[in-house]
Amino acid sequence: MKPVTKAVIAAAGLGTRFLPQTKAMPKEMLPLVDKPIIQYVVEELVSVGIKDIVIVTGINKRSIEDHFDKPSEDLVANLRSAGESKRKLLEEVESIADMANFVYVRQKGPYGNGTPLMNVEHLIGDEPFIFTFSDDFIVATPPRFKQMIDLYHEFNSPVISAVTAKLDEDYSRYGFVGGKTIREGIIDVETIIEKPGREAAPSNMAMVSGFLLTTDFFPYLHQASDKLEPGSEFYSNEALKLMLADGKKIVASEITNATYYDAGNKLEYLKTVVDFALQRDDIKDQFREYLKGKL
Repeated sequence: MKPVTKAVIAAAGLGTRFLPQTKAMPKEMLPLVDKPIIQYVVEELVSVGIKDIVIVTGINKRSIEDHFDKPSEDLVANLRSAGESKRKLLEEVESIADMANFVYVRQKGPYGNGTPLMNVEHLIGDEPFIFTFSDDFIVATPPRFKQMIDLYHEFNSPVISAVTAKLDEDYSRYGFVGGKTIREGIIDVETIIEKPGREAAPSNMAMVSGFLLTTDFFPYLHQASDKLEPGSEFYSNEALKLMLADGKKIVASEITNATYYDAGNKLEYLKTVVDFALQRDDIKDQFREYLKGKL
């Protein structure tokens, strides 16, 4: 089995839920205290051995490329002139560009998360890869991608990350998997249903935040594309359903010791900022007191 060293991040969305802030700034660059959301995703990928990261972007996304590039000479000179007090910051901004080999692709095609995968097929070759998103993520121990890679090596099959749905609205918000339980939290997937509602859901395992895919996925993605009606949205789950219909094995894993963060809408983004601020040694005490005062 080939090691998993490549990842694709979908980052072409327009961020309309955050307008007017996202009119000129990508939603992926919204800060969680002092790092953009997408950097947390990249750091997690790098922590599990990912070397090559393809970011699929769209209009007004140039700041993502700038962020993962070398810092400007003006910024470097400014930080150096401050001496030891800014040394840590200088090292941090200089290290960002060296985290991985970054490739940027402009998305072309219909709306939906199937399109970025079609756009990057030529860059993946015959290797397994992680497909994930730029505005939601799972903080877990061990990291979610480590858990997924371990399952890929165990079953030699694609892996879907999942969390347990808790609220009624979750069942109308996510896709759900059903199938035979291999062991607690691990399902041999037999069916995928989009936004089924609680009564029709095949399980309580909601598909969120990422996939580990093998290259035999791409022929099914093309089949799904060929069946697409003009003007329709194009989603990767349609290819996964075709794989299941063809007898291909797919495993879904409930990510353990985990917290799922969906920073793609205002309320969940604000919750995420609060959680991350309360984890920072440099500000958590003062921030907690501030919140207590407000409440």
